Amino acid sequence: MKILLTTLNSKYIHINLAIRQLYQLNKEYKGIAWKEFTIKEDKDDVAEQCATFDVVAFSCYIWNITQTLEVAKKIKAINQETKILLGGPEVSYEWGNVIAKNEIDFIITGEGEIPFQEFLRSYPNVEQVSNLVRKVGNEVVYKEKSVLFDLKNYTNLMPYSDDVIEELKNKVLYVETSRGCPYKCEFCLASLDNVVRYLPNEHIKANLLFLMEHGRVVKFLDRTFNIKKDFTIDIFKFILEHHRPGNVFQFEITADIVQSEIIDFIHAHVPKGLFRFEIGIQTVNQKANLEVSRKQNFDKTKGIIQSLSGKIEMHLDLIVGLPFDYWEDIKYSFEEVFKLFAPELQLGFLKFLKGTPMRDKHKEHEFVFDPNPPYQIIESKYLSKEQLNQIVVVENALEIYWNKNKTIRTLKYVTKQYSIFDFLLGLGNYFVERREFHKYSLKDVYEIIFQFAEIHYSNDNTLKQLIAIDYYLQAKIKPQTLFLEEIPLNEKRRLIEKLNLNHHKFRYIILPVEFDLRLFEKESTIENNANNLIIQYNGTSEAEVIFDN
Repeated sequence: MKILLTTLNSKYIHINLAIRQLYQLNKEYKGIAWKEFTIKEDKDDVAEQCATFDVVAFSCYIWNITQTLEVAKKIKAINQETKILLGGPEVSYEWGNVIAKNEIDFIITGEGEIPFQEFLRSYPNVEQVSNLVRKVGNEVVYKEKSVLFDLKNYTNLMPYSDDVIEELKNKVLYVETSRGCPYKCEFCLASLDNVVRYLPNEHIKANLLFLMEHGRVVKFLDRTFNIKKDFTIDIFKFILEHHRPGNVFQFEITADIVQSEIIDFIHAHVPKGLFRFEIGIQTVNQKANLEVSRKQNFDKTKGIIQSLSGKIEMHLDLIVGLPFDYWEDIKYSFEEVFKLFAPELQLGFLKFLKGTPMRDKHKEHEFVFDPNPPYQIIESKYLSKEQLNQIVVVENALEIYWNKNKTIRTLKYVTKQYSIFDFLLGLGNYFVERREFHKYSLKDVYEIIFQFAEIHYSNDNTLKQLIAIDYYLQAKIKPQTLFLEEIPLNEKRRLIEKLNLNHHKFRYIILPVEFDLRLFEKESTIENNANNLIIQYNGTSEAEVIFDN
């Protein structure tokens, strides 16, 4: 039997760890191979490559299940004899509609190592394979069995050993150190496995060494990396001893349980920019948290984020649509979390994943959600369709103007002076009247926000000047003059000579502004102080401000 382990990744830079692990555990089987595709690749080409195998085993998730089923159908059209085996979180629950499809022959539910090995050893006689869903004539048969793979079997296994080494630097590389999660958040699949099991320490460190040498971005898959203090510090120490220039490490952590020893260690030893923390705040509304069995101390979370923000790049997550989270609650959560000024704030929407308690009790809260992946909320007794659509507008404006680092100073100022939620809502609606959120130029980004400010904040010269400053500072070369005119040319020349600036090597823009930018960037305080702002361009990196005192 020739069997292919495969998946459709969401982007080229992503990889699938699961198929690599299954391949390495079973590579002594002569007919086994693995290959990755992306959801954007031509489905006919993907099917052609897969149809030469006797069995094609797909790793399935909410982001690829639709495309996977499309490819499976095309494979069958090319070669009816090829069998299609599905596994992964998207087909481990409520699989009835999937196995009913003519193009699907088998599904493995749950943890895949033991069932997949049994399948390889027994095929085509698969009657005794654990957790295998199959068809026998017109009947669907499911051999459900509680099996738990011994993670010690990963001791000498290197998932990436058969990758093309030169390609790893361009990918996000995943490391698994544990499985399970101690928390029971009802919207999350991880809540279904509350027993945390760790992979062998020697396996983790051997993989890290390999990825640090050959890769760049390393992301830990643990749902809560910082559960065990000693383990967390041990891995941090190992990374600090062996990391290479350019390495970046991403961890998903629970901020309000971070122990003081971890904070002290980071401040004492971790260089800025080496670690990124992803922190799921989800909501500040405690009633909503309790309803989905989630515990969180936001004050403590906020304190940890503020304490580490100078060292660690933060990615914060909010979820829109939780029970008892009304419009005003979401606005409050957004504004409180935005004030932390994390480099990235993700405004996500509640998804009703198969197998989660949230999906099971959706009627209780009058939730309506899309029956197709990713099963996103449409409306509930707490939020109307129109309100959710308006929050999507906020999300799009947030992505363009904050997460893509286009108007950081402007939005920090807005947060101090106005409602940042209302500002982004108004800006987003103004934007979509003029351009599509996914089809615009860099010039559009700045012209639209400046026009919006002129109409709705006409008396706020500081706001408009900050928009201009953000525009001029995002460029590597001197850009087109917009929004704020330079000082007269003769004054500019005299100032360049007075400050002994190298006008042969660099280009300069000198803008008349009405406040102290240095004080604003240091303390977020606006102090009226008419002065000239000097911006220097070197043509290769982002512009910088030259202060004349």
